[in-house]
Amino acid sequence: MTTSAQGGNEDDWLVACLCAEWCGTCRDYRAVFEALAREQPALRCVWVDIEDDSDALAPLDLDIENFPTVLVARGAELRFFGTLLPHAATLARTLEAARGAALVALPPAQADALVTTVRAIGQTVNG
Repeated sequence: MTTSAQGGNEDDWLVACLCAEWCGTCRDYRAVFEALAREQPALRCVWVDIEDDSDALAPLDLDIENFPTVLVARGAELRFFGTLLPHAATLARTLEAARGAALVALPPAQADALVTTVRAIGQTVNG
């Protein structure tokens, strides 16, 4: 087992939902996300409110306009970052695909900074 430079284990999976409290879709999606945390306890599932954490996210220059926006990382490697339809089946398919290969097109430095920041600020979801 190897430890990554950003902390954590290379095999640790992080699943983060970046949302906003005012968003009704996000509030509804929280139940789907909590169910994922219950069903797959090996995943570290975190919730990031993009407005509450705007200071930490600002240097990353992200343009999050649609919700829910989901991040999937294995260790320090970003595997997926994008908006999903707010359905459990869509999240499950995305996780399965991300386990097989990276599905992201961010520059490496931005991807690394994003994973590190979300790991630091995300509030763990307990299903």
